[in-house]
Amino acid sequence: MESDEWRRTAACRDTDPDLFFPVGTTGPAIEQIANAKAVCNQCESKAACLEFAIATNQDSGIWGGTSEEERRQLRKKYNNRARRTA
Repeated sequence: MESDEWRRTAACRDTDPDLFFPVGTTGPAIEQIANAKAVCNQCESKAACLEFAIATNQDSGIWGGTSEEERRQLRKKYNNRARRTA
């Protein structure tokens, strides 16, 4: 997909953005995170969204079906791999 073309086809396009930015990681936030990820899992733009989130260091919210912590882990793995091949 072209640059930000993925945004036009994203399943979340017509969803309340607050769903993707839960407050906290316990209690009601757990259900909110699951609901946001469910939207992502039905989305044809999921991979492009995740790539965007990682490339632009999105530290908050659910992007491409991943939480903040999951993206931190992905970045860490990527950085470790990059160091080994350098």
